Amino acid sequence: MSEHSANPSATPGRSRAVKAVIPAAGLATRFLPATKAVPKELLPVVDRPVLQYIVEEATQAGIADVLLITGRGKTSMVDHFDRRPDLEDRLAKKPELLAAVKRTEELAAVYTVRQPEQLGLGHAVGYAESHVGDAPFAVLLGDEFVKPSEPLLPAMLELQARTGGVVLAFFEVDPAETSRYGIASVEPAESEYSDIAEVVKVTGMVEKPSPEDAPSNLAVLGRYVLPGRIFDAIRRTEPGSGGEIQLTDAMELLRTEGVPVHAIVYRGTRYDTGMPLGYLQTVVQIAAEREDLGAEFRKWLAEFVNKGDETVTDAILNGVRDTSGGADT
Repeated sequence: MSEHSANPSATPGRSRAVKAVIPAAGLATRFLPATKAVPKELLPVVDRPVLQYIVEEATQAGIADVLLITGRGKTSMVDHFDRRPDLEDRLAKKPELLAAVKRTEELAAVYTVRQPEQLGLGHAVGYAESHVGDAPFAVLLGDEFVKPSEPLLPAMLELQARTGGVVLAFFEVDPAETSRYGIASVEPAESEYSDIAEVVKVTGMVEKPSPEDAPSNLAVLGRYVLPGRIFDAIRRTEPGSGGEIQLTDAMELLRTEGVPVHAIVYRGTRYDTGMPLGYLQTVVQIAAEREDLGAEFRKWLAEFVNKGDETVTDAILNGVRDTSGGADT
């Protein structure tokens, strides 16, 4: 896709985002010691790393230009998308494996920039300015993704192209769990956007409120589509929670200055690999659904977990699963 291609449904004079930014410079301390040498983003979900699922989510939405915000010791993330002629030669007689390896090279044009120290998500996104310029772009956090058959990003790109503002994604959480997430206050969106998805207008966001103080049960999902003016807002944003420059604060600054902020309420399957529990849930869910090994894996899992409990065994064999994922971190 050419980055100058027109979007027929975009508001005249506004372009559709064609670049994605993936902040992936964190230390992943919850996964130590595994992440001492291996980036969390490369931990495997069956036979593909988390990062590949995220890049595939972007390319499925028509984005073929991906910028990784990396940190010290994370060059292997780039290597995953690079060519390996020596490996390809060895796989010449194994066409399925060869195709899987070559796919990683052909997904997207992958670029990198180094964030020398981790001073918040807003700080990380700010390093994308020289690559993105003043055009709109998508931000995909490096530890969660959605089910390919239940896409989210295309609708977000469409909405941003029509509003020209900030577009977020929310998912519903149990009201008792609001203290684990960023929670939004919302109101009904303009009717002109009802053809896109379940759209709401954002009136504010609160970080990890208690259940009694939460304005809703809509939690922020790690997907954003932002206008280029976010970079100026980041420069004007003072350190906030944790002494870091928060992307939420920069978006709120734009909102107070009249930039429209909308969100899509996502009701599909979300996988969160940001904590060990969510990562394990993701591996089990995806493995159980794989055509090549799902049936055998579900059978083993049912026998292992239930040891003869026919009710739960039947549930596992029939593919019943928790789609909530782990905690947002």
